[in-house]
Amino acid sequence: MYKSAELQCSGSEAGPSYESLQTVFDRKPFRPTLNYSRPTSVNISFTIYAVLGVNEKSQILTTFLWLRMFWQHEFLTWTPAKCGAVEKISLPVEQIWTPDIIVYEFIDEDKSQRTPFVYVNHTGRVRYDKMLRVVSSCNLGIFHFPFDVQNCSLTFGSYMHTVRDVRLGLALPVEQILQNSLQYLETNGEWELVRIEGSPDILKFGIDEWDIITFWVVIRRRPVLYVVNLIIPSGFLMLIDIVSFFLPPHSTDRASFKMTLLLGYTVFLLIMNDLLPSTANGTPLIGIYFSVCLALLVLSLLETVIITHILHRGKLSGSVPGWVKSFVLGFLAQLICYKDKIDFSPPVLDLLPPDALSSGAERHLAFISQNLRMVREVLESKQQLQAQEEEWVQIGYVLDSLLYRLYLIFIGSYAIIIISVWCVWYNT
Repeated sequence: MYKSAELQCSGSEAGPSYESLQTVFDRKPFRPTLNYSRPTSVNISFTIYAVLGVNEKSQILTTFLWLRMFWQHEFLTWTPAKCGAVEKISLPVEQIWTPDIIVYEFIDEDKSQRTPFVYVNHTGRVRYDKMLRVVSSCNLGIFHFPFDVQNCSLTFGSYMHTVRDVRLGLALPVEQILQNSLQYLETNGEWELVRIEGSPDILKFGIDEWDIITFWVVIRRRPVLYVVNLIIPSGFLMLIDIVSFFLPPHSTDRASFKMTLLLGYTVFLLIMNDLLPSTANGTPLIGIYFSVCLALLVLSLLETVIITHILHRGKLSGSVPGWVKSFVLGFLAQLICYKDKIDFSPPVLDLLPPDALSSGAERHLAFISQNLRMVREVLESKQQLQAQEEEWVQIGYVLDSLLYRLYLIFIGSYAIIIISVWCVWYNT
């Protein structure tokens, strides 16, 4: 039993004596208080030194932080005037009682370096600096990837001691914890620290209550890497697809070019698939963006197939139906202000009338006139077929121009929506 809570010092020794300290060391399993009805107050603060990684698939956040704890050890007090003016000493952390403060979200073994000593001043106030490599669970949302902001909680509390034994408090204001973390943050990688928020709370489990402090660490992804490697190349491929509409619709080069572009985009998605996060509870917006871009490339190729079919139909079918001609060449052409019209009126052959040729004196003139009439009929038939074919060609050009403008409107609207969603989320 302690007759006095104050440590004793020998006459010639600077600091508490070994014997008095050994008595304190023997009481390590017991909470250092003179009255067990009074809880021990533990004040904590921490500094985030690095954001080591975020695993979206496993929903894990890995950080490296320095935890600092203060508490009052009522048996480690002495009078500096009686102990050679010594006001502070360091003691082995294994030899004295330490609070069992843990991070509740911890899901892996702490592999960080252990701190072997604690500092104790003459008033009994103990300071314990502890390095932690925290592998914690976090509900990570990836919908707005790569412009996502993650809000992960770090809950500090005692593992066994309830509020009747250990009470927690803040050693520093939350704003100071944030400033220290921003000042000493060593990593300049994919993630940046935005803010830290914290508040004390009581954890209830059955009839017992534990004092806890929950900190919310808000980090934001630096999107430059993904913008350069994913979004910009995809935008270039879509731009090339838009430009390909300027190839002649009746040329087979357009279809082959679009098929090659579609194949290239598919290979691009396969190569960049490892950069995209994957979880079982959602799909990132950029994945939807890539899927829609791929669907647009397929629709672009389908549009080329339809226009090619219309352009070649004139060689296989007869004249254009009247309602098609009036709707496409009339209504749709005026709707899209299509003015590149072609004059299909066949040239008129200026031949002599049959009566004038047959009334000649010589018989061979009648024979020539008959042959010329046959040639004229053949030419008129070919010119009529050519005019019908050219009408189908003009219908194809009008439809191609209409579909191209609708394609541009859809791509423009889609791009504006995607960019707006990303910008609003990133700046919120």
